[in-house]
Amino acid sequence: MRRVMGLKRSGTGTRRRGAALVEFAVVTPVLLAILFGIMEFGQLFRVRQTAQHAAREGCRMAVLQSTAKPYSSSSSPVYQRISEIMTAGGVAFTGGMLSVTEDTPGNPTVSVTITVPYSDVSVTGFIGQVTENVSGTCSMRKEGV
Repeated sequence: MRRVMGLKRSGTGTRRRGAALVEFAVVTPVLLAILFGIMEFGQLFRVRQTAQHAAREGCRMAVLQSTAKPYSSSSSPVYQRISEIMTAGGVAFTGGMLSVTEDTPGNPTVSVTITVPYSDVSVTGFIGQVTENVSGTCSMRKEGV
């Protein structure tokens, strides 16, 4: 054994480095799973908030007395407003994502639902094959009825 300044040196230093490497190899996948889960949840929350905001704005536009039916046509101000908000939120908007229940004389309520497929907004795909959609909905009574 070699003595350095009166201390006995053993070979435990190399074993400790190996143990640290094993611990790192075990902990890294768990930390990455948590990181990717946080990223995916944040993205889904952001898209849901964007869809909810767009549905609320579209519904508000549809219940105005000056807005004419059909609300879901691509030339209507309701569709244009929803498209603006979804695009500003970073979500590609198509007409298939929009569902509008128009008011009738017996039911003066307008409902707007925006449904975004999960596969279109997934950042990492970490969650896997999810068949659920991200959606936002809003219902309001038509003004002046």
